[in-house]
Amino acid sequence: MDTMRERFASVVSRLLDEDPRLAVVLAEIGADGFRRAAGRHPDRVVNVGIREQLLVGVGGGLALTGMRPVLHTFASFLVERPFEQLKLDFGHQGTGGVLVSAGGSYDWPAGGFTHMAPGDVALLDTLDGWTVHVPGHPDEAETLLRRSCAGGGGDGGGNGGDRVYVRLSAQTNARPRPVTGEGFLTVRRGGPGAPAVVAVGPLLDSVLDAVRGLDATVLYAATVRPFDTAALRAAVAGPGAPEVVLVEPYLAGTSTAAAAEALADVPHRILGLGTARAELRRYGTAAEHLAAHGLDPRSLRERITSFTARAAV
Repeated sequence: MDTMRERFASVVSRLLDEDPRLAVVLAEIGADGFRRAAGRHPDRVVNVGIREQLLVGVGGGLALTGMRPVLHTFASFLVERPFEQLKLDFGHQGTGGVLVSAGGSYDWPAGGFTHMAPGDVALLDTLDGWTVHVPGHPDEAETLLRRSCAGGGGDGGGNGGDRVYVRLSAQTNARPRPVTGEGFLTVRRGGPGAPAVVAVGPLLDSVLDAVRGLDATVLYAATVRPFDTAALRAAVAGPGAPEVVLVEPYLAGTSTAAAAEALADVPHRILGLGTARAELRRYGTAAEHLAAHGLDPRSLRERITSFTARAAV
């Protein structure tokens, strides 16, 4: 099976042939995947070199001309390093485009903390109007990339369309789920009053393993912004105070405010699980990071059952 990044390069290369509005902007990383596309479309595949602020600035400029820019590099270089440019060149200017990241929270541990971005989604949450996709399988990534590249479409007045962030990962679930780019998918339904566990992107399989034999509803989120308030409320409808567990492959608690707002009119309990704020300086492997952050199935089961047990005391 190809990776999400490989699928990204092949799919967007084909879309460049089909859509003359589309342009890809790179900062050296990922350039090999677009080598053939650059030969066919040298004016619409732009490699700015290791200049991430320029990467975002060029994308914003292309959007002002009515193009649909697709920007790609590691998440730490795409969201964190050029954050001011995202805030101004897209948000303040009212332009749109597609950010496609790689690396995630700890996909390449040997790269060190400079190549990790567990806070990327939380940082984008400080800006208005971003749609955020977190696919859990290459097939899902393709669906969401196609939707994102076509989405918004520009208004003819030079704004590049809507603003979308697609967070690709080396971690995947065993099989794809149907995704539309809107809302959460119910993959398992518990009994009345059962806790709702929201599994984001590539953590779905770990969550399903963790709750095996437990009474719990599992919602799958491949799109986390906008947050699906209606699906969460429907999942926890029933007797007692709702209990919600959010399992996210980035900074723990990133979506707790959104979940709390969704349930603002009822007493509720929320547990946010994800990567910790403390830096893990022994880089090891991605699997070791997963376990160290308590996101492997065994740790998730312990944390979920401990949380729900406290409600019964």
